[in-house]
Amino acid sequence: MDITLPELEQAINYWRTLRPSSGEERALSPEVNALATVYALMIFHKTRSLPLSDLDQNARQLLEEWRTGAT
Repeated sequence: MDITLPELEQAINYWRTLRPSSGEERALSPEVNALATVYALMIFHKTRSLPLSDLDQNARQLLEEWRTGAT
């Protein structure tokens, strides 16, 4: 199974709502940061989708929680 850029954007927005930026520096939450890193690399490499198996366990878990929580 793959994750697409639009799906990843939805997952990031989901986690941004649950775990908004914090502090004076408006730091990203660990959840958003993990998915934003994947997103940035996909943009950099001009990748439209990525196999979930290519992601680390943390990113896969966050996406699974997004899928079950967003529906």
